[in-house]
Amino acid sequence: MREPIDPQGVTFQRVSSKLIGLKLLTVGVGSVVVIAVSLIPLVLRSLGLWPEFPLWLAWTILVATVLVRLWRLALVPRQVRAIGYAERNEDLLIRHGLFFQRVLVVPYGRMQYVDVAVGPLERIFGLSSIKLHTAAAGTHATLEGLPAAEAARLREQLSSLGEAKLAGL
Repeated sequence: MREPIDPQGVTFQRVSSKLIGLKLLTVGVGSVVVIAVSLIPLVLRSLGLWPEFPLWLAWTILVATVLVRLWRLALVPRQVRAIGYAERNEDLLIRHGLFFQRVLVVPYGRMQYVDVAVGPLERIFGLSSIKLHTAAAGTHATLEGLPAAEAARLREQLSSLGEAKLAGL
């Protein structure tokens, strides 16, 4: 699917669909914690430790929190499908964002080094993340959800292209 900000004639490769499971797990665990915290006023009121707290407000906080967290979980698959990358002759394009879309163009000649990271949960899902460090300090070129083999291939490819383009300057 072509997004409105995608460059003409560029086909983006999607990251692994396993990233959906990883994101659902992390967002789900975070949701359990947030919902548990939102239960505190209701529990304290029911135990008589905070009787002046309005019951309607305690329930409103809980219901609103549950609805927001469910909405957040429902968005995860679409957010992951919005992540993509495209290798071109002179640069790498990274696309992400569902509501606030962004396409980042990283010229190979500006890359200083390529960082591949694998955390414990990523390792379980067989995924890796790549971070591209460029001459611009403010660049946050990160691509998560790559299969480990693809991340290794991309690291080698980007490193060699970066050296070749930098040597040509």
